[in-house]
Amino acid sequence: MNSLTVNAKASGTFALGGDMVVNRLGYGAMRITGDGIWGEPKDAEECKRVLRRAVELGVNFIDTADSYGPEVSERLIGEALAPYAKDLVIATKAGLTRQGPNQWLPVGRPEYLQQQVEMSLRRLKVERIDLWQLHRIDAKVPVEESLGVIKKLQEQGKIKHVGLSEVKPHEIDQARKVIEIVSVQNRYNIEDRGAEDVVDYCTKNNLAFIPWFPVAAGKLAKPGGKLDEVAKRHGVTVSQLSLAWLLQRSPVMVPIPGTSSVKHVEENVAAADVKLSDAEWADIEAAAKK
Repeated sequence: MNSLTVNAKASGTFALGGDMVVNRLGYGAMRITGDGIWGEPKDAEECKRVLRRAVELGVNFIDTADSYGPEVSERLIGEALAPYAKDLVIATKAGLTRQGPNQWLPVGRPEYLQQQVEMSLRRLKVERIDLWQLHRIDAKVPVEESLGVIKKLQEQGKIKHVGLSEVKPHEIDQARKVIEIVSVQNRYNIEDRGAEDVVDYCTKNNLAFIPWFPVAAGKLAKPGGKLDEVAKRHGVTVSQLSLAWLLQRSPVMVPIPGTSSVKHVEENVAAADVKLSDAEWADIEAAAKK
């Protein structure tokens, strides 16, 4: 595929909350940090080039979180892209605290979440967060309390839309009694189908489903595996095929592959152009179920 013609628009669009239209192939900004999603990246300038290149390629949905770094990912997005293009949607999350590399603990206390929203606004250089997501429900804090403060911030105009992360259908129902929910972000890919019920819930209710860890890494993806075999036949990579599978799985699917390399961001966006026949997808599905 010619990298000049690659464009995220080929992935189709989804209207978050019915009014915020994004191209369905987005970019996840977790990887523009140090090892263990901790500290500064090895090459901050390359990370900024990745962000700018993603936008050049038609990506208009970028997902981050205050805990990536922490603070590093949001800051780099603000430095690289603000003031933002009119159609660019920046989503962030709060509710996970960091104690060190690869360590994450939920904190859903209202005063903490309010502080984090204010800090995200500052780092991202915006007056309103397009999509704010509760990174995890804190078992020690009723979700009604966590989201109650978010509703107030939404009423003050500091948040446009609200989403959830790593939740079950009954938890989405519970949250929707407090505030309108427009998206859910759970771990999901062709080999890790633990969130199948959530994908179906989101499809039925027209909520965006944002799969994190979107690229398959198990037996299907191994050399000689089914994804590898089909990818070779089509002259694409296993990563591209994994993303294309997600796009065809549901019209509400908004994958956000992440990378800290310009070459990889171009490769990921090219997945928007990968088209297989129904029979080929069925073949891959059958292999996934074995």
